Amino acid sequence: MRHHVLFLLTITVAFTSSNARGDEPSAEITPDGEQLTPQATVISNELRNAFAPDSEPIVMLDAIIDGTALGGYGGWFPMSKANSRFEWLAIADTFDANSDQKITREEFGGNGNDFARLDRNGDKQLSSDDFDWTESSLERTPGYMMFFMADRDANGKVTREEFSALYDQVAGRNASYLTLDDLRDQFQPPDTVDHERRANRPSRSTLIAALQRQEIGSLQSGPRVGEIAPDFSLVDLNGKTVTLSDEVGEKPIVLIFGNFTCGPFRSQSGNIEKLYRTYQERAKFFLVYVREAHPSDGWQMASNQRVGIDVPQPTSQDGRRKVAQQCQSHLDMDLPFLVDDVGDTVGEMYSGMPNRLYLIDRQGNVAFRNGRGPYGFHPRELEQALILLLRDDREDGQKDAGPKSGF
Repeated sequence: MRHHVLFLLTITVAFTSSNARGDEPSAEITPDGEQLTPQATVISNELRNAFAPDSEPIVMLDAIIDGTALGGYGGWFPMSKANSRFEWLAIADTFDANSDQKITREEFGGNGNDFARLDRNGDKQLSSDDFDWTESSLERTPGYMMFFMADRDANGKVTREEFSALYDQVAGRNASYLTLDDLRDQFQPPDTVDHERRANRPSRSTLIAALQRQEIGSLQSGPRVGEIAPDFSLVDLNGKTVTLSDEVGEKPIVLIFGNFTCGPFRSQSGNIEKLYRTYQERAKFFLVYVREAHPSDGWQMASNQRVGIDVPQPTSQDGRRKVAQQCQSHLDMDLPFLVDDVGDTVGEMYSGMPNRLYLIDRQGNVAFRNGRGPYGFHPRELEQALILLLRDDREDGQKDAGPKSGF
């Protein structure tokens, strides 16, 4: 936090001094000849003065300036992967009785619903493949593309009516069936040159400004597994103050960081809500509402504009609370929302921008955190860690309400 405050003060002084003199810093030139704005050049220099050359912010800054295609594999994303107490080798060591690198239902014991949720590929056994989350959460698989075509209001949930409308769109309103080629043609893998993504790609100067404002990610790395979860107090949408340390002890705690203008967060809201409804009796859930990733006065996205999401970055606590209420209403989410302050105290502390997931055990220690969002934002990966943490707690004699079927 002190690092961030000093950095902001330095930025302010730099801009003030430059304006007072009536001159501008010389603009930096990117490797392919794009000239950064004077403001972006100042920010770049100040970031380099504030952070070590091998730190996450500087690696991300270099990637932006170099024009690296990020996509989860460039910039700071490889440096900030998921961190879990429940890695596959530890799981196999606990449950794989015959050391064949597979865990059967009998070896796992426990509850069948929990086992089924761990078994991602549905082959009736657990293996390293079920716990491999290296693929980006934004990988454009056919299922991913179908979901986004169907989810017309962009609230992360496809209703029966929306799915019916998708059928009409693909087959034609009066068609009585779909063919294999209808679906193949509609949901082909994207071209290597993704024209829509190129159209949405901002200038490097815009990205550098968004980096400094922490809209594309926190400048801090956040707590790691085994560390004590930093304490905080935030106010929910009903005006109640929630202090993390007061909540520790009775049940594990799930912290979800997100914001309305982050499309990848919205797309996962149905999964998050299902997770909450399924496990709310076994764990505590809080959604920490952080700064907007794609405000209308920053890196604005055409995908937001198409669904009528046009939100400037809130500059007051009341403004952020109102946007959080709008988000909760649009996404139809029941879990408690805690609104971070406009100084982003908690979002920065947990590296929660633009979205992130944490699991905190009954002792107040971090048991899981996902990789940096949006590419590492996998709610089901957190669900796996939660199931295994609850299993450990049961074996230690701590009370667990047991799995809930349906909602």
